[in-house]
Amino acid sequence: MSESKPDANEPSLDFERLDVYRLACEFQSLAFRAAARAGTVCRNELERASLSIVLNIAEGAGRRSAPEKARYYVIARGSATESAALLDVLARDGRISVSDVRAGRAQIIRIVHMLSRLVARWTGAGVA
Repeated sequence: MSESKPDANEPSLDFERLDVYRLACEFQSLAFRAAARAGTVCRNELERASLSIVLNIAEGAGRRSAPEKARYYVIARGSATESAALLDVLARDGRISVSDVRAGRAQIIRIVHMLSRLVARWTGAGVA
């Protein structure tokens, strides 16, 4: 998936302007490719978890109240950490390449940090 920033002159939705959304889409593409080499259970879980990151970021961005935004970003962050664990499982099982694990983990770490900052912003807390 080759996502790019929306053209400044084109109308866009709130989530389309978030860097974390674009990064989550990139990770979701990597995860779907990696999942194709997994067994049924891990494939389903990795596809679901990686898609959940993307969808919860979009839904959170579309909410208007701060607590609702934070709630969806927390859910997305949980799905990101779940995805990291699934990459570990697939790596131990030899079903995913070391380069895919490294790339995926690097993306997930960035996603988790970005989501933590968004949660902190919408809860008024320090980095959550």
